[in-house]
Amino acid sequence: MLIRFTKMQGAGNDFVMLNETAGRLNLTPGQYRFLADRHFGVGADQILSVRPAPRDAGAGIDFEYVIHNADGGEVEQCGNGARCFLRFVREQGLTDKHSVRVKTMNGVIEPRMQADGRVTVDMGAPVFDLPLVPFDASGLIPVPVNSWQKWPLALDLPARAAPVLIAVLSMGNPHAVQLVDDVEAAPVLLAGPLIEGHVRFPRRVNAGFMQIVSRSQIRLRVYERGAGETLACGSGACAAVVAGIRLGLLDARVDVLTHGGTLSIEWQGGVDAAPAPVLMTGPATTVFEASIDVPDHL
Repeated sequence: MLIRFTKMQGAGNDFVMLNETAGRLNLTPGQYRFLADRHFGVGADQILSVRPAPRDAGAGIDFEYVIHNADGGEVEQCGNGARCFLRFVREQGLTDKHSVRVKTMNGVIEPRMQADGRVTVDMGAPVFDLPLVPFDASGLIPVPVNSWQKWPLALDLPARAAPVLIAVLSMGNPHAVQLVDDVEAAPVLLAGPLIEGHVRFPRRVNAGFMQIVSRSQIRLRVYERGAGETLACGSGACAAVVAGIRLGLLDARVDVLTHGGTLSIEWQGGVDAAPAPVLMTGPATTVFEASIDVPDHL
C-alpha cells in the first residue's frame, strides 16, 4: 500500500503525519511500527493521523487527532505533535484558521499560531486524581511536602535500593515526574523503562526527569511510553512545570530546556487554585513530504 506522508518535528520530537480527512487508511499496529522504524521505515517517535471531526464531537470541533506511538499502540496525547498538527493542516490547505479545536482521545485541545511562527497549545487542565491518571496508589504513603499530602509518592523500583519520589498527574496522558540534581547524569535509560512499565500504572506512564535551574527555567528529559527517550516531550514539559509549581519550586511561566529545543510553559494554577489550563508554546517544522510503500502483511 503506497502512503503519502509528511515528516515533521517539534523541538526534535519527530512525527509521521497522515492525512485521513478523505478516508481512513486502516493501518495495523504492525504498519504503524513499520512507519516509525528508523531503519526500514520513515522513522518517528509517533504517527499522527489527521481526521475530520466525528459527528458526535459537538459544535466548534474542526478535526480529530489520533496518535500512535512507535510501538504501534494508540495513546491519548502528544503536545509537540499538537503544534505540528496545526502547521500541517494549514500547509495542506485543510484550514486557513490560525486556531483550531481538535478532538483527542481524552478531550479537546486548541493549538494557535503565533506571529513568530511558533504554536501555542491549550493543553487543558492537569488531572491530579490518581485513579483518573490512572495510578494505583493502594498501600502507598504520600510524603508530606509544603503541607500538600498527595505528592510526592515513593515508588519502589526493581533492583533499586531506595524508592524514587515521583509526582503523578495526567496531561491527557499519564506522567511521573521526579527531581534530579543533574539531568544529564540521571539514570533515564535505566530507571525510565522501570517506571514506564511499573505495575501501578495500568496504562504505563511517561517518566520525566527534571532539574531545577531557576524558578523560571528547568532542564528535562523524558522516557516516553512506547517510544523510549525522545529529544523533547510537550506533555512531559507541561507535567514537569505543573509538578514544580505545585511543589512551590517554580513560577507561573517556565522555559523548559530539552535536548531538542526550548518549550515555554505557562500555568496559573496551584495547590488550592481553581482548575486552570496549561499553555505550551514552541516550534513546529515540516521536514519533508514523500510516499512510502507499506507492506500489507504487517
